[in-house]
Amino acid sequence: MSVIAVHAIIVPKPEFADVVEREMLTMVQASRQEEGNLRYDLLKEAKDGVTRYHVQERYRDQAAAQAHRDSAHYQAYRAKAGEWFAQAPEVVVLTEIDVA
Repeated sequence: MSVIAVHAIIVPKPEFADVVEREMLTMVQASRQEEGNLRYDLLKEAKDGVTRYHVQERYRDQAAAQAHRDSAHYQAYRAKAGEWFAQAPEVVVLTEIDVA
């Protein structure tokens, strides 16, 4: 069983930064309740006038990561978030090897 780590970077359009943050906080709460979720953290970066949200996720295995993507709360977020982004979210899926 390999723990799956996901790191996503979300860059909202400036006029949607507050909306994205509120919606992401809702996602945090719902995602942390998922059976296979080990961690779901939201961080904010403000640099050079650009706001970026970083989401760090950990799942028990690939099936749990897929269950998150298939969840109603994730699908609802994605359905309404399209116009909020300045660019497509950058998502990197990693397999943990040696993490403390």
